[in-house]
Amino acid sequence: MKRGIIIMAAGLLLLGCATQQERAERRELTRRAVEQAVADRQLRIDVTSMSTMRYGTRMVTSDFFLRLHGDTLQSYLPYLGQAYQAPMASPARGLNFEERIARLTESRPKADQVRLDIDVKTDEDTYHYIVDIFNTGKADIRVMSQHRDAISFNGDCQLP
Repeated sequence: MKRGIIIMAAGLLLLGCATQQERAERRELTRRAVEQAVADRQLRIDVTSMSTMRYGTRMVTSDFFLRLHGDTLQSYLPYLGQAYQAPMASPARGLNFEERIARLTESRPKADQVRLDIDVKTDEDTYHYIVDIFNTGKADIRVMSQHRDAISFNGDCQLP
């Protein structure tokens, strides 16, 4: 009986080690995929929540995203906040556009984080996006505008 318990305990211990090794391998694959996506400028972030200055944090539906494709930024994000100048389009339009990037800089504030500073000019406004992408595949997006309150989003990178 003792021998059986010892064998089972040893087996569980080995399974635990294999699971830790598998998790480490998955983390490494995700890290590489994030780095490759940033290097290729082929990145899509599916947004899960937003934080506003006036209305707090809200969960959003799964169809909102931010996509970096070469020198183009495609933004399909909701907006809740104060507009300081009446937009030409409907205010319900949100942050929805596809435009060429005016300026993009990449930095590494931490070892596990890449920061993209992106400037985009649309017919309506000029936007500054700060996109923090972590090795885990999580991402934070902050959007500042000349004519609107700032807003931020959290989401997940869609990796191959």
